[in-house]
Amino acid sequence: MNDRSSTINKQQQPDLMEILKEDYEKFPEDQTFGIYADDVYFKDPLNEFNGIKKYQAMIAFLGSFFSDVEMEVHNVDQEGEVIKTEWTLNMTSPLPWKPHLSIPGWSELKVNDENLISSHIDYWHISPWKVLRQNFFYSQKASQ
Repeated sequence: MNDRSSTINKQQQPDLMEILKEDYEKFPEDQTFGIYADDVYFKDPLNEFNGIKKYQAMIAFLGSFFSDVEMEVHNVDQEGEVIKTEWTLNMTSPLPWKPHLSIPGWSELKVNDENLISSHIDYWHISPWKVLRQNFFYSQKASQ
């Protein structure tokens, strides 16, 4: 009986891979925050915190401070409890000359037993210093 109910529960759980793909297409607007645990751990080269409210605030900040924010997704793959996404985050800085910023990177998302993302760690292929330099020096490749 337990096997059957766990099978039913797994069938009723949302497909996180599909939701993430859809969310990335409209990032940072209309994100599905219900797929994250309330105490989700987040870390990137600039931030580290716990909690869905802080995560929502960070995403809202990106959408309000920068313009033309776009998440270009290169790959989404799941192996066990880890979902790995590879992406390039593009946006326009609010400086008067409107420089374009491009951050290539990847995310490792850990899924808990409740099928919620409990950990979201972003890694960048370039240093935060190189991202800052993009505000002042034009570069066709973000990796330069």
